[in-house]
Amino acid sequence: MITQRDLTITRVFDAPRELVFRAWTEPERLASWLGPDKFAASGVTIDLRPGGAWRARIHSAEYDVERWMQGAYREISPPGRLVFTFSWDQPDDVVGETVVTITFTEVGDKTEMTFHQAPFPTEDERAGHQDGWSSTFEKLAHHLEEAR
Repeated sequence: MITQRDLTITRVFDAPRELVFRAWTEPERLASWLGPDKFAASGVTIDLRPGGAWRARIHSAEYDVERWMQGAYREISPPGRLVFTFSWDQPDDVVGETVVTITFTEVGDKTEMTFHQAPFPTEDERAGHQDGWSSTFEKLAHHLEEAR
């Protein structure tokens, strides 16, 4: 069931789905695009197996902000589906743990990515994450252009 506290973003990337899937599951690739505009990622670790942990740091010198995110993989079905938990590693975080489900569908020689994250405690938190992910997926598009 989709609620107003669920976030769904659908984008089509000009890249094969194997490459889009690898962008999410290979540490060096993920570090090259993860984080909204004016943020960079580092410290990405991935234990790609069901129950395996992932962790990453995003930081912005311009905003003087550093945040760590983390989670565990629930389902890995290359190159079509990826499910993992997501939480911010901060004591003042109000979002808590969410579940991210991503499906990668071939559309000709492109990939339609459907990103779903839930549940958010408030609509404001969902909206904030929508802005962040939308900006992040612009960086993913650039990464995929360079990787082709």
